[in-house]
Amino acid sequence: MTTRPGRDFTQLRHDVRRFVDEELIPREPILDRNDDSSAKAMAELKGLAKEHGVWALGHPAAIGGGGLPFMDYVMVNEIVGRSYWGTEALGTLSFQDCLMLLEFGTEAQKAQWIPLLFEGVTGPTIGMTEPEVAGSDPTLVRTTAVLDGDEWVINGHKWFTSGANHAMYTTVFAKTDPDAEKHQQFSLILVPTDTPGYNIERVVRTMGHYGGNHCEVRYDNVRVPFANLLGPRGGGFSVAQARLGPGRITHSMRWLGQAQRAFELMCDRAKTRYAHGSLLAEKGEIQRYIAESAAHIQAARLMTLDAARKIDAGQDARVEISLIKFFGAKMLHDVIDSALQVHGALGVTEDTPLERMYRDARYARIYDGPDEVHRMVVAKRLLRRDYRNDAPWTEIVR
Repeated sequence: MTTRPGRDFTQLRHDVRRFVDEELIPREPILDRNDDSSAKAMAELKGLAKEHGVWALGHPAAIGGGGLPFMDYVMVNEIVGRSYWGTEALGTLSFQDCLMLLEFGTEAQKAQWIPLLFEGVTGPTIGMTEPEVAGSDPTLVRTTAVLDGDEWVINGHKWFTSGANHAMYTTVFAKTDPDAEKHQQFSLILVPTDTPGYNIERVVRTMGHYGGNHCEVRYDNVRVPFANLLGPRGGGFSVAQARLGPGRITHSMRWLGQAQRAFELMCDRAKTRYAHGSLLAEKGEIQRYIAESAAHIQAARLMTLDAARKIDAGQDARVEISLIKFFGAKMLHDVIDSALQVHGALGVTEDTPLERMYRDARYARIYDGPDEVHRMVVAKRLLRRDYRNDAPWTEIVR
């Protein structure tokens, strides 16, 4: 077990906060280098997380994890998110993929991959996005997997297969049944990264992630056994959605952790920086930044917890998830932007984490579905339903 006997949830959150603030955040400058010293520091942090009882807290106890209930795990992610490196250092990175394997994997797949994921020996990678087609419409995916005897033969071109250069396998989204109904044409297949024909062409350099790990991968007649199929044939969409829903909740909670850290930095700066006859904290415009940031953080937090509550109760939360995806992304950007503004020239230097946080925040409006798609989902679902009775807030007043 990862959690310590007798430790209540309040103490657990305190322990996670102490680990993030005292062990992880001071090592961020080293981790950001993405070199041998970074790898050494991360390995050290993983060991410390296990030693301190804060490793893989949401993973099921049956595989050695902390076994936290979903809502408790959601709350922990708020603290983990204070650092970009939190998911890796505290073992939450593999949470979704471990659950996906537990639910849809064969006994052989579980035995082969879950221990490696749980221990952090390998990270999870998903091969979905392709440079030639819109990532927000996965029905356009061109990568194919053709059955030849008892083997899948995979051909295609992916990018943003994050972490593939350090992973032992990739879960590939490929077209297996082109004559089926549109959403039943695709399957997920587990492909070991040392399979012949699995070629990482480059690590794509991106804004905010100097180290990258967002890999461009070509599949050139990659052959894997039929048994590497994850879940039912043609069930790629349903399996992927089961993975993505809770993941968007934990993403949003980690955004809150980032925003709260930026808020703290902004307040600290305002209370210590003197200009034009007074501290910044005494100036109305700066007070507005602080008050509005607090309101946006609290609104996003309550929305996210409400979406998590519905998922935890087994209810349909697609509207709530899409709401927090685009609202939370804007909140994250705006709060960090205000904090950077209060810091002035200092904010755009590497002397504070804000410039890195700002660049990372821009990703939030794109990955796991761009803002435009999530706004469309909300509008379409509310307009085709009884919006007077089925809007997210109506269950409270019924």
